[in-house]
Amino acid sequence: MKQFEPKLHMKTFLELTTDELYELLRVRSEVFVVEQNCVYQDMDGDDQESIHLWLTIADKIVALARVCPAGTHMKEISIGRVITTERGKGYGKQIMLHAIDAAIEHFDAKLIDIEAQEYAKGFYESVGFKQSSDTFMLDGIPHIKMTWKKEL
Repeated sequence: MKQFEPKLHMKTFLELTTDELYELLRVRSEVFVVEQNCVYQDMDGDDQESIHLWLTIADKIVALARVCPAGTHMKEISIGRVITTERGKGYGKQIMLHAIDAAIEHFDAKLIDIEAQEYAKGFYESVGFKQSSDTFMLDGIPHIKMTWKKEL
C-alpha cells in the first residue's frame, strides 16, 4: 500500500465550511472527551479568533491544532487542541511545526505558550518548547505551561 503524504489545511474560523468545522469538533471530542474520559467545555469561545490547521490523508484527519492570538486562550499567543489520530507516524510533530509557522505568519509570534499534558513534555520539547511552570491540574489531568521563543 502506497503511503500518502499528509495534506495541510489552514483556515480562519470564518473560512471553515460547516463540514470542516463539524469534523474538527468531532475529532476533538473523540480524543479529548471520549478517549481521555475528560468532561470539559471544548467549545470555549476561542475558535472564532484562531487559525485552524489540520492534516489529512485521503480526506481523513490525521492531526490538528489551533493557534490562538494573544489575549484569547492565554495571555500570549498559544497553540492548543493538538491531536493526532494516527500516533507514531510523525503527524503530531508536523502539525506543531506548521502551527508555529502559522503563529509567526499570522500573529508575528516571538513567544508562544501552551498548556501541555505533562506526559507530552518530551514531545513538545522536540519542537522547541521549554517547561515554564510547575505542574497544575487542568480538567483533572496534570499539565505544565511550556513556552517557545523565536531565535533571534
